[in-house]
Amino acid sequence: MLPETQVSFSCKNEALQRVYDAAEEKCRVNLKSFGGDTVLVEGGGYEKIWLETQPMGGEMYALRNLEAAKNNVQLFMRHQRSDGRLPGSIQCADGTVEPQFNKYQGFCFPYPALNLYYLLGEDRDYLLQLRDTLRRFDECLWRTRDSNGDGLLESFCVYDTGEDLALRYGDAPCWWTEDAPPEGYAVVPMASMDVMSWSYACRDTLAAISRILKDGEAEAWKSRADAVALSLRRGLWDEKRGACYDRDKHGNTVDILCHNTLRCMYWGALAPDMARRFVEEHLLNPREFWTPFPLPSVAVCDPAFRNAPENNWSGQPEGLTYQRAILALENYGYHNIVTALGKKLIRTIAENGFRFTQQYDPFTGKPSLVHAVTHQPVKPDSGEPIQDAYGPTMLSALEYIAHRFGIRPHLGQVWFSLGAGEEYTYEAMFYDHRYTVRSSGTQAEIAADGQTIGTYPCGQRIVTDRQGRVLQAVPIENL
Repeated sequence: MLPETQVSFSCKNEALQRVYDAAEEKCRVNLKSFGGDTVLVEGGGYEKIWLETQPMGGEMYALRNLEAAKNNVQLFMRHQRSDGRLPGSIQCADGTVEPQFNKYQGFCFPYPALNLYYLLGEDRDYLLQLRDTLRRFDECLWRTRDSNGDGLLESFCVYDTGEDLALRYGDAPCWWTEDAPPEGYAVVPMASMDVMSWSYACRDTLAAISRILKDGEAEAWKSRADAVALSLRRGLWDEKRGACYDRDKHGNTVDILCHNTLRCMYWGALAPDMARRFVEEHLLNPREFWTPFPLPSVAVCDPAFRNAPENNWSGQPEGLTYQRAILALENYGYHNIVTALGKKLIRTIAENGFRFTQQYDPFTGKPSLVHAVTHQPVKPDSGEPIQDAYGPTMLSALEYIAHRFGIRPHLGQVWFSLGAGEEYTYEAMFYDHRYTVRSSGTQAEIAADGQTIGTYPCGQRIVTDRQGRVLQAVPIENL
C-alpha cells in the first residue's frame, strides 16, 4: 500500500484561488488507465506519456495521486530496452501499452524519480531499480550518441529534444529509430547541450543514490558527472557570449540563442558561474528572454525567432518551459526569479479565462489558441474545440503556487514557502506527517502534525527535516 498524500490550498485572493481550483479540476481529466495502471497523460490533446514531461509531471502531481506519479516513472523503467534505451513516449491503444523508441524526447526523469523515492517511503527495491535504469541509460547514450568520438553526445532528430519545428535543426528528420547516426542532413548528428546534460543528470543522481545506499561508489559517480560537465563547458559553452550553443555535424556553432541553457540548469549540468552569466546576461534581458511574458524558446532578438502560435519551439513561451524553469532556477538559488515567473503566469491565466494552453505570445501574454486535436491555430469564435487542460501549464500553475505559498517535499526535506501579501492556508500530507502553513500575508505560522514549528515573516522559505526541525531559511521574493 502506498503512503497517504494530500494537499489543499485556500486564500482570500479570488483570482488566485480560481486558478488553483481550475488547475486541480482539469488535471483530473488527464488521469488515464494504461493497461490497468493509472497514469497522468500530458493532456491538451496529447494522450501519451512522454519522457520529457510525464515523469516530471507525475512527480509534481504526487501529493494528489501518488499511484499515478509512481506509474509515470515506473512504466518507463519497465519498458527500458535490454540495450538501456528508454522509450521516448508510451501510448495505450485499446488497452495495449506500447513503448515507442523513435526518438529520445528529452529526459526530465532523474530528479523526479529520486524525489519519489522519499515520497514512496524510501522503498529500497525502487531505488535499486532506479539505479540500474540510470546506469544502463547512461551507458546507452555513450555507446550510441558519440558517433565521431569527440566526447560530445549528439541529437539525431528534432524530437530527440522535443523541439517541434525548431529552426536550429535545419533539415533534420523529426523521428529517428536507428542507433546509427543519420546521413545526408545539414545539421544532424548535432552535438547537443541537452543530451550532454542528460548524462550529467544520470551520473549526478547515481552519486546521490550511492550516498543513500552507502555502497562506496558516490565519489566515482560524482567524478564521472564532473567530467561530463567539463566536456559540456569546453565543447558547447561560449565564454564570450555567456551561453551554450549546439554544434552541427561539421563542428560549426549553431548560432541561435535558444533557451536551452536554462534546460541545462534543470539538469544541474552548468557550473554556478555559467548559470549566473546566462541568467544575468540573457534570461533577465528584456530584449532576449525577459519579454513582457517571459521565456520564449528563442531570444526574440535572434533572426531565428518566430512568433508562431502552433506548437513551435522557435518562438513563443511554452508551458513546458515554465514547468522546467522552477527546478532549473532553484538549483542555482534563483528563488526570487521563480516567484516573479509564477506571478506572471498566474496573472496571465486569470486574465484569459482560466484556460491552460501550450503557448503564449511573449509580447502580449495572450494564450495561443489551437485546435484541441490537430493543434493548428483557430479563432476564438470559430466554433472549433480549443485546446485546454494542457498538463505542463496546469502543473506549472500549481507548482508556482506551491513555490510561493505552499509546502513541498524535496529529497527528504520539507519546504514551507511563506509568500507575502496574501492571507492563505496551505496543508499537505506526506512522509507520514501533516504539515500546515497559516499566513496573514505578513506573518506565517508553520506546523507539523498540529505542533507549531514557529512563526516567521513572509517572503521567505523555511526548510525543515520531516519532523519539522528547521534547517535553513532562504528568501523567495523581493519585498
